[in-house]
Order: sequence, then structure tokens, then C-alpha cells
Amino acid sequence: MPSSKKALISVTDKTGIVALAQKLTGLGFEILSTGGTAKTLQEAGIPVTEVSAYTGFPEILDGRVKTLQPKIHGGLLGRRREARHREQMRDLGIEPIDLLVVNLYAFEKTVSRPGCTLEEAIENIDIGGPALLRAAAKNFQDVTVLTDPADYDRVIREWETGGGTTLETRYDLARKVFLLTQRYDGAISQYLSGRTLHD
Repeated sequence: MPSSKKALISVTDKTGIVALAQKLTGLGFEILSTGGTAKTLQEAGIPVTEVSAYTGFPEILDGRVKTLQPKIHGGLLGRRREARHREQMRDLGIEPIDLLVVNLYAFEKTVSRPGCTLEEAIENIDIGGPALLRAAAKNFQDVTVLTDPADYDRVIREWETGGGTTLETRYDLARKVFLLTQRYDGAISQYLSGRTLHD
């Protein structure tokens, strides 16, 4: 398995993301990113590998498919302690992703705007983001997952002082993921239940 650390960053809310990425780079992380996040980091002078270059597969369907790819999800879900997982990952060229930083499309903000159409609402339903978050949270024993800028400093402090995050921190952050995705899906369900195709 490669010894270099990898972080995948793809955020709608870019609060604090440049400072976080700068610190991660200083800690030896390779940064993988997508779309607008990659552009923001590149403009700040941070070395970034675009996910499409990393996977060898382009973003398609107007950006609807970016990270739904085995090299990404395998990197998040592969269990480092399982010899069979390590062997499969090595054979398939899948490298571990140690840190995921994702927040979701602003669905609730979008649908709260006056005149928001059903089409606009549907296009602001995040698919790849929740899938990434759930994968990383499921594998919290090996992967640190961040959804909230308020947690950035905590994770950086642990990496700086201990060379990684504690299991307790990873578990705590994983719980936050499932609370977030539950609320997110609930907001979508509530919105769609409250209107018809012709409203």
C-alpha cells in the first residue's frame, strides 16, 4: 500500500477550506478534488489532483457523475486491516483515501427561494456527496470524515500532534455524517411530499 496520505475535498460551503487544505498539504497529504473546489484550491496555489485525472474517467452528464467510481469508493471503503482488501486494492490500483471533506448541495436554501422550480430543486439534490460521506463514515476505523468547518481545527490538531486522528474522533465525526444525511434526505422528502409535478 502507498505510504502517502490522501484527502478528497469536495465542498459547496468553502468556509475555511483553503486554510484546511494548506495545512493538510503541509502534513504531507495529496489533495484530490473536483470542480469548483479544485479551482478554488488551485487559485490559492495549493497542489491539487483532479478526481477525473486520478481515476482516468472524466466528469460526465453535466457534472452529475464525478466521484461515483470504484477507485474513489474503494479507497474509502477498503479495510486496511483486512489482507484480502489490501490485496484487492493493490491488484486494482486502488489507493486508500484517509480523509474525506464533503458538504452537500444547499438543497434547503435552494427550495426556500421564492419561485424555485421543481427542476431547480431536483438539480440541487446531491447524489455523490451523501454516497461519499456514508462510505467514509461506515469505514470510520480507517477514514476521517469532515462535514462541518467547525471540526477542521480539531482534526488538524490531532494530525499535527499525533500523526493521525483518534478512533474516538473518527467515530464522533461518523455519527455526525449519519445525522446530516438523515436530515438532508428528510428535507428532500418533505419538499417533494408537499408539491405535485404541476405546482
